[in-house]
Amino acid sequence: MQLLMTLSQGAPAAAAILVLMLAASLWALYAAPQVLDRHLLRPYWLLSRRQYASIVTSGFLHADLPHLLFNAFTFWAFGFSLERTIGTPRFVALYAFGLLASAAGTWLVHRREPGYASLGASGAILAVLFASIVYTPTQSIFILPIPVPIPAPLFALLYLAFTVYASRRPARGGINHDAHLAGALAGVAFVLLTDAAAFGRALRQVFG
Repeated sequence: MQLLMTLSQGAPAAAAILVLMLAASLWALYAAPQVLDRHLLRPYWLLSRRQYASIVTSGFLHADLPHLLFNAFTFWAFGFSLERTIGTPRFVALYAFGLLASAAGTWLVHRREPGYASLGASGAILAVLFASIVYTPTQSIFILPIPVPIPAPLFALLYLAFTVYASRRPARGGINHDAHLAGALAGVAFVLLTDAAAFGRALRQVFG
């Protein structure tokens, strides 16, 4: 156990999730592309065809390499430190909560669209990112190509505003903004429900 903690930098769950995400996505992209189609989250068919497993499996697969690399980097940047802060059991619960919330958000918005399908871990990763912002609201976030760091609370507000705006536009560019919004809100809600003291500290740090 000590060896695992050392190899994972004290974040065994984050390390396991990252390895599983990379391995499953790369295998599906380059060795078994039929897996991607089989594990798409299809809200319209979720209940009628009982495709419940896709709620989880779709969150570990990605439709292309750039999407995978961006998600993997974001998760690495915030997930490891957050797990060390809140502990492994709560981190696993947070990731699962974000995954389920993003799937629920996708289902609610797209459940009447037979052709709609979604892949990716973005919703769960945004739950991790927004929970991290609550725990360390004084941090700054870098977003390429913006050359200056953005205060985390300001980033959170801007991101939520953009996601709400983008989710209401007919042309989405293949991005599941509904899962992003649900995941981000789930991250904040998880901290509020499981660690109200940390949520209160964040509010005091942001608003004085």
